[in-house]
Amino acid sequence: MDAATRPGRQEHPGTGATGTGATGGTGSGRTGSTAWTGWAAAVVAVAFALVSFYWAAGGTLLLDTLGGTLEEMARERDGGLIAVVWLTGAVKAAGGVFALALVQRWGRVFPRLLMVLAGWGGSAVLIAYGGVLVAVQALVALGVVTPDSPPDWKPLLWHLFVWDMSFLVWGVFTAMATRHYVRSNPRRSASTG
Repeated sequence: MDAATRPGRQEHPGTGATGTGATGGTGSGRTGSTAWTGWAAAVVAVAFALVSFYWAAGGTLLLDTLGGTLEEMARERDGGLIAVVWLTGAVKAAGGVFALALVQRWGRVFPRLLMVLAGWGGSAVLIAYGGVLVAVQALVALGVVTPDSPPDWKPLLWHLFVWDMSFLVWGVFTAMATRHYVRSNPRRSASTG
């Protein structure tokens, strides 16, 4: 019995490659090799979405890790800030679903160009945003840059290693998942539909 006819195996049309399809088999012959990156991006996104929802709903645990005006506004339950936190939680959750769409078979229902542009664009924004913030905070933490007033170390370190670093990590995993999507879903030529 060859690989294509074994129970639970399927041949991917036009490639001769086989796989179980459990990770959104793709025809590259390397099914699942990098699909974990979409799951990793989703875990980061959803974890931080849950923190946003918790804070928006009135939770106060870890608010002191935000620091400054943001912490004050959150403690005062500023209506504008709370609305923004609900919105950012929803965007983070949607980003988690998108990351899964990049590595799961059901993600193929969306136009390839949309997925590729959103994947590369979203990962670029996340990497740039997280990267700039982490770089500046690292310079302050290392004493290379001295702010006008002494830093509040607890929020600085939480932003450096957790809050802002999460955007950088999420962006890297999303970029890797987008690469997986691009390699697993090659463009179709005009002759193949």
